[in-house]
Amino acid sequence: MYNAYEPLFDKVRKPGRYTGGELNAVVKDWQKAKIRVVLAFPDLYEVGLSHLGLRLLYHRINDEEGFLAERVYAPAEDMEEELHQANLPLFSLETRHSLAAFDLLGFSFQYELSYVNILNMMALAGIPLRRAERDEAGTEYPLVAGGGPGSFNPEPLADFFDFFLLGDGEDAILEILAVMAAGKEKGKSRAELKKDLQAVPGVYLPEFYRVEYFPSWTVAAITPVSGAPPVVHKRVVSDLDRAYLPEKDLVPWLEIVHDRLALEIMRGCTRGCRFCQAGMIYRPVRERTGKLIEEHLAKLLKNTGYEEFSLTSLSSADHSEITELAGRLAACYTPEVAISLPSLRLDAFSPELAARLQGGKKSTLTVAPEAGTDRLRRVINKNLTDEEIITMARTAFGGGWQRLKLYFMIGLPTEEQEDLEGLVSLARRVYEIGREFHRGRARVTVSVANFVPKAHTPFQWRPQAGLEEIREKQEFLRRRLAGAGRGLAFSWHEAELSFLEGVFARGDRRLGAVLAEAFRLGCRFDAWPDKFRWDLWQAAFTATGLDPAFYTARSRPREEILPWSHLSAGVSTDYLWEENRRAEEGISTPDCREHCTGCGVCTVFDLPFPPAKGAKAGGGQDA
Repeated sequence: MYNAYEPLFDKVRKPGRYTGGELNAVVKDWQKAKIRVVLAFPDLYEVGLSHLGLRLLYHRINDEEGFLAERVYAPAEDMEEELHQANLPLFSLETRHSLAAFDLLGFSFQYELSYVNILNMMALAGIPLRRAERDEAGTEYPLVAGGGPGSFNPEPLADFFDFFLLGDGEDAILEILAVMAAGKEKGKSRAELKKDLQAVPGVYLPEFYRVEYFPSWTVAAITPVSGAPPVVHKRVVSDLDRAYLPEKDLVPWLEIVHDRLALEIMRGCTRGCRFCQAGMIYRPVRERTGKLIEEHLAKLLKNTGYEEFSLTSLSSADHSEITELAGRLAACYTPEVAISLPSLRLDAFSPELAARLQGGKKSTLTVAPEAGTDRLRRVINKNLTDEEIITMARTAFGGGWQRLKLYFMIGLPTEEQEDLEGLVSLARRVYEIGREFHRGRARVTVSVANFVPKAHTPFQWRPQAGLEEIREKQEFLRRRLAGAGRGLAFSWHEAELSFLEGVFARGDRRLGAVLAEAFRLGCRFDAWPDKFRWDLWQAAFTATGLDPAFYTARSRPREEILPWSHLSAGVSTDYLWEENRRAEEGISTPDCREHCTGCGVCTVFDLPFPPAKGAKAGGGQDA
């Protein structure tokens, strides 16, 4: 079977997406493995290989004797067609086994608009889409699992998956595989195996929860059955210094989206932005110490040959040692190796930090004011003023950066016309500062996303702006930003894509029928604007009799049972509701490194409070 795929590679664009064999790829003995896992990313290779979490699990599993992990990414349209023509199943990169030959098919779902790709990948491997069909077939097919941020409301996918893992996966995955290995050795059935997996903390098996609905379509009850716990709590790795880290990383054959070495220096965020799901579900903050970061980075650079590395986290400049750490790394590696800090907050970008990074190769500096006025930033708890943003932009341009990318959102709760005017004014002012320092070489890109309310955030009860409202606001910004200068560019997200994202972000199990119908109609790669077919999605909703506006357009009362109410990220619902109230009144909440805000997560997981900025990692007070 391995060689059967070779003729296909000459017929498709970018065959390197499928051939495997990258530097530091792992090929283990198929016959000796007790449990065989294929890790799946439901997007193209260039996107999927950029995802740090999947690479971490890949090496974690392969470093364990008796376990095997391989990879698969969503095939592009040309490869999908060739697989159909050759009557061959979708295959893993390492040994080209069909996905159906593995014991576990584990999907990482980072984005709601990848859900149809998941169904397509299963179908291309000949795996029945619905869990009930696979259960009827016995042990012929792998268990299908999911993880990532989507697992905190996976209800639209509940009928297709056997289980989901909530939270950190690097320890939990080995516990899951150990349970599977023991069950396989004893010849247990799928039903018995899943019952055993229920004992692994963080594992959610949707078949053990019965969901009932009112005639109004809202959830009437979520009832655990077969001994399932009332609430599934996420997994948390408490000490990142002791957490698993691979000493090698995959180096691709072709250019990928984030084509650089990445090292996670911190997990979680203390800022409390009310729109941000990641900031809530990845709490509490845990840091790697500067010493460990330096030691491990040296090994990774040696074993990969990369000439650029990224210190990743939700807000890298908030690491308690970041200024000193950046200085030591810059002294050691620049200018030969470039250093980047993604997800950089302007209020954490100090002149000292700019000076530390000044010796490196400077690409685009990405910062996120999010909203155009002080008032609206207080609503979303982005505690910055216009003048602070201007001052910090001046620091960045003065530190040598010529290109800035500004991220904003529109459609935020309480947004008014004055907020859009403020966005335009702020963007123009930043651009003029860039011209002061760099004249015609200054480049500012204004990237405007559409606000999508997410589960487990203070705005989970809020309505989402409608399509026409978003289109009108986009057109206003396009007109007002045009003519400011050729160095000021404007980009936006398609309103229909954000609308669909919103449907599934707060969706329930009934949406599984819509996903299946959209797949049948031919939807693929919905996150890509040139592939997105809004007409097919409209047809899918019509065929299933579901109104998508039910999931987006209405406010939810506090007492409503939400589809994800039985899944916990550790942050209390009372805290989220209080933050929602404070947003309405325009009251900001401080960074919890400065003052505990009572979200509950440190208490739930019995963890210390996050270290204050400038303190060494691990130096916070005990909860």
